Amino acid sequence: MPIDGLTESGAREGLSTLRPAVAGTRHMAVAGHYLAAHAAFDVLEAGGNAIDAGCAGGIALGVLQSELVNVAGVAPIIMYLAKSCEVVTISGLGTWPGATDPDLFRRRHASRVPEGILRTVVPAAPDAWITALERYGTMRFAEVAAAAIRFASEGFVMYPLMSDLIRANEAKYRRWSSNAEIYLPGGKPPAVGDLFVQSDLGRTLQYMADEETAAAGRGREAGLQAARDAFYRGDIAATIVKFHEKNGGWMRAGDLADFRVGIEPPVSVDYDGTRLYACGPWCQGPALLQALRLLDGFDLGAMGHNSPAYVHTLIEAIKLAFADRHHYYGDPRFVNVPMEGLLSDDYTRRRRELIRPEEAWPDMPPGGDPSAMSAVGPRHAGVHIPVDAAGMPALDTSYVCVTDRHGNVFSATPSDTSSDTPVVPGTGLCPSSRGSQSWADPDHASSVAPGKRPRLTPNPALAVREGDFILPFGTPGGDVQVQAMLQCFLNVVRWGMNPQQAIEAPRFATYSFPDSFEPHGSQPAKVKLESRIDEATASTLESYGHDVDWWPDWTWRAGAVCMIRKDLETGIHTGGADARRPAYAVGW
Repeated sequence: MPIDGLTESGAREGLSTLRPAVAGTRHMAVAGHYLAAHAAFDVLEAGGNAIDAGCAGGIALGVLQSELVNVAGVAPIIMYLAKSCEVVTISGLGTWPGATDPDLFRRRHASRVPEGILRTVVPAAPDAWITALERYGTMRFAEVAAAAIRFASEGFVMYPLMSDLIRANEAKYRRWSSNAEIYLPGGKPPAVGDLFVQSDLGRTLQYMADEETAAAGRGREAGLQAARDAFYRGDIAATIVKFHEKNGGWMRAGDLADFRVGIEPPVSVDYDGTRLYACGPWCQGPALLQALRLLDGFDLGAMGHNSPAYVHTLIEAIKLAFADRHHYYGDPRFVNVPMEGLLSDDYTRRRRELIRPEEAWPDMPPGGDPSAMSAVGPRHAGVHIPVDAAGMPALDTSYVCVTDRHGNVFSATPSDTSSDTPVVPGTGLCPSSRGSQSWADPDHASSVAPGKRPRLTPNPALAVREGDFILPFGTPGGDVQVQAMLQCFLNVVRWGMNPQQAIEAPRFATYSFPDSFEPHGSQPAKVKLESRIDEATASTLESYGHDVDWWPDWTWRAGAVCMIRKDLETGIHTGGADARRPAYAVGW
């Protein structure tokens, strides 16, 4: 079924887009906010590499989208390093504090992880950015944070999505005076066109830069260590700990001082000659790989792009991948995640048989058992909490990717909201509330435990087809992330679209699984379609058993994918940025 001039063979010609695909021959930066893309591009122009630029863009997103991304939040990173020809990941995800009492959630909070200070885990983003700079970058923290400091201290122009989200969460921001002071200036949500200033956040970042400068005489690495110590051992840490001690939180000095992000190998699979890389099962990234492996056994091209058969098959593959995510994914330091088995040929073949043509699973399918190579394992879906769409949590997160003239590639998905946990007064920071993605159930793979990482939704990715292209990509969107990324990846590698075409194509998503965020609600059989998908397709999907509902077209809830395709033969960098949010591509 062709769409907008796209032929069944996957021809690129004739598929119009709202924005042009941005192309260059030197370097490219794409980010979830146009000023963050510009900040990354400025660093590239100043001689920095992709890692320097990606960190600049990522730190800037913590200012420019601080309703969705926190400077003291999470920042998982995946990179291709040209010098060593290797792909590495930086976890960028914090742990539950050592004083965490998991039983408290069961005793006092009905087995929920409530909004507020108790869901705080150790902030990981500052260490993630600094670790990336220290090991793979060339510039100082002060240089890459300069734009973020200016955006915070001098302000930036309030834009529609941020204004709308603050207004929608106004009651939440009013729960804490420190949040209201920043996000409800003058007692009300900022209007589009207002200058939005975050003075305390600017001072926090400047303090880290100043500490680095004071140590600069001992070399770049010593300076970066000083910037890290300013956050994890200095005045910032002391202020966070004092606030937690005073307000019943669990964060203590040792949790911050002893924290370091992990540098870990990626998980990867081959799809039709393209190697796709993701972070480990401490995030949901491997679910993208599992879904893709399941789809590798279908002739998607014969189905037609976004046809009923195509949409149904992708949705059912996602459900199966998410069933295994639900049962197995968690911090590998605490739980055994049988990743090799989950991605194996035999297990994938058996699970693929559960995808039934023209028949939808009415809820999330049962998880499998890779140890026995069984399509259905002893662990089943369990009790789900039905939640109306209006009760689902907000979708935080943003994304940045960069390619440089040296061949390096950077892909990162920073996150953490400012409406579900208090701002630490005087800092402008909401230390990571990512505990919202743990379960109070002690038997869950992502249960709450001291020193354990929650199972993270942010999951940057990159793909490599040897001698042809390299493709960093990612998106915000909670549980929609993997689904949007899967569709956009296939739009490029299966349907021949350029990045902008791939991103702008209409999307769909299933909600038939326990949501990753508290209260972990489920909407059995629910499928959302963007309105450019025709009603005949919706009717056919309903006949298969899907509960079809409509998104408004170009909805921000469908994600905001950013992507760069670097042609390894010509050296041309082509960027795509999602018009569903204020994402932009800047290249040269």
